[in-house]
Amino acid sequence: MTSVTAVVREMRWWDIEPVLELEHELFPEDAWSAGMFWSELAHARGPHATRRYVVAHDPSTGRIVGYAGLAAAGDLGDVQTIAAARDQWGTGLGARLLTDLLRAATAFECAEVLLEVRVDNTRAQKLYERFGFEPIGFRRGYYQPGNVDALVMRLSDPASSVSADGPVQGETHG
Repeated sequence: MTSVTAVVREMRWWDIEPVLELEHELFPEDAWSAGMFWSELAHARGPHATRRYVVAHDPSTGRIVGYAGLAAAGDLGDVQTIAAARDQWGTGLGARLLTDLLRAATAFECAEVLLEVRVDNTRAQKLYERFGFEPIGFRRGYYQPGNVDALVMRLSDPASSVSADGPVQGETHG
């Protein structure tokens, strides 16, 4: 675990390569492709933006240590991806990334936010629960090629679940 606090900022095209390295390290079986990130970033800027993608980097090394993305459509937000390097687990980085996405959902005027999480990823599930997400169903075989089920979770009223300083639902360390 590192003692340096990662800095969260908007993801840009030059972040795709280091994000992909982390993506393949954390999700070797079902990692996103460069094209998927390029497509998401194409909708993240300008007056008609419907996406928010951020990276967290270690200011002492410049290393990307986390990333997250949200898509908005109408009044619905969807957490597309969120990840923290293993050496960042337990530092609160996951909570900081999720807080950023929920603030973006509020800015996009989303009434609720959905996400899918692997059924075997209890660490992430606990983080989402601390923010007020509730399980609403499953998507069988969602994560391929491993055929792992996804737990679908929903957060009603994301604006009320984060304050200016972080989550309202309780202290998070994820």
